[in-house]
Amino acid sequence: MWPMGNEYFCKDEMARFRFVGSGGKISANTKSGGSMPPLFVPCEPEADMRLFWLTTVAMAAFAANSVLNRMAVTQGAMDPVDFAVLRLVAGALALGLLVAWRRGPVWAGWSGRAAGVFGLLLYLFGFSLAYVDLAAGIGALILFGMVQVTMFAGAVLAREDVPVTRWLGAGLAFAGLVWLVSPAGQAVALVPAAMMAAAGVGWGIYSLAGRGARDPLAATAANFCLAVPVVLAVAWWRLDVANLTGLGVGLAVLSGAVTSGMGYALWYVVVPQLGAARAGVAQLSVPILAAVAGALWLEEPLGWRFMVAAAVVLGGVGLAIVKRPLRR
Repeated sequence: MWPMGNEYFCKDEMARFRFVGSGGKISANTKSGGSMPPLFVPCEPEADMRLFWLTTVAMAAFAANSVLNRMAVTQGAMDPVDFAVLRLVAGALALGLLVAWRRGPVWAGWSGRAAGVFGLLLYLFGFSLAYVDLAAGIGALILFGMVQVTMFAGAVLAREDVPVTRWLGAGLAFAGLVWLVSPAGQAVALVPAAMMAAAGVGWGIYSLAGRGARDPLAATAANFCLAVPVVLAVAWWRLDVANLTGLGVGLAVLSGAVTSGMGYALWYVVVPQLGAARAGVAQLSVPILAAVAGALWLEEPLGWRFMVAAAVVLGGVGLAIVKRPLRR
């Protein structure tokens, strides 16, 4: 600690409180225990900014997965399920090698593994199969809408503090997304829509399982590796090696090893800090990021409707993510 006027600041990561006022006794308050006296308020702008950038990188990785999937299916002539199989195997290999190479625990334990593996498989295959007959915009709405519902339900069940501003921000972001991808009378196929809804529930479950991850990298690697036997069974059943293309395989490996493997490990770092409700709302920004990336790399057009919806969605996400003002 060092003094600055009548206030004392502490840069220690484990002691994030500021003493306000000129009188009273300064005591050590940490994340790990102890109640905070009335004269102490949280002081963590650096931690909040770091969390913001980590969340942004994770959302960018999720958006990149959508673009890579579309590129592999359209430009690489890749079967969606084959893409999912190669994506998961590549992610498992990369994560397994990274965990083995580093100095630290290899096994993350069984806590959260069942939910993590189930959610991961449900998301991967539901996502891939749904996009065979489902428009990208409607798919994004169903997917991230169900993710938000699932994670808000998890927050309520876990008795997290969900302030009114977070509910308002979630509603605003969801409304902007609905307006952006509204079908305008277009019929939606029931089976693909149900598959994408299942994928959204799966990703919500996978995210909720990461709240208790003490070692995000090991936990992500364990989820991927435990899911490999299932995807290998699927590959033996329907993978057609003769129809694989170099571009499609390369995009699947990139998606699996980097934007999925590393992105999901990073997501397991930030979810415990965000909480279920804020994590659910943050992911509503992914369709916007994916649309921008699609315009840059796939030459997909963006109009005024997108610009307005993007402002509404990102504004709602910001309202829900930002913490309540500190009370003195």
